[in-house]
Amino acid sequence: MNCTAEAPAAWDPAFADADDRLLSADQYVVRGQHCFVKGLIEIPVIGSDEVFSWGGWVSLSRESFSLPSDLWERPGRETEEPYFGRLTTDLPVYPRTTLSLKTHVHTRPVGERPYVELEPSDHLLAIEQRTGISLGRVRDRASTVLHAGDGEQR
Repeated sequence: MNCTAEAPAAWDPAFADADDRLLSADQYVVRGQHCFVKGLIEIPVIGSDEVFSWGGWVSLSRESFSLPSDLWERPGRETEEPYFGRLTTDLPVYPRTTLSLKTHVHTRPVGERPYVELEPSDHLLAIEQRTGISLGRVRDRASTVLHAGDGEQR
């Protein structure tokens, strides 16, 4: 149960041919300065052992990006301390923008996307991550995302 963003909000198709950019399924660097990593914002589903995940991009400082990049394929990388970042994926199902929410990125074992922990705030996404959502809410979120481009009101 997940929805994902293909690129951070900062992505511009004009960057596609630039020599100083990298966009992979997990990492994005533009102009050698702006660094992003893709992770999962996991939300517990109430009354279930399941989680609903938003695949989103987080901006990291160059220093915070360098170490996990160096350890990307190294077993044991999950023992690293979390990295501070800001969410750079706008999830339009929320009434307020999710851009720039404060996060902590937790590296997981090789082959697993990082876990994105939102700092506590009054934003609905942060509240849902702390308290969980119903299966009905999961269905509503998924339906909204699936029908976003077909002319329906959101």
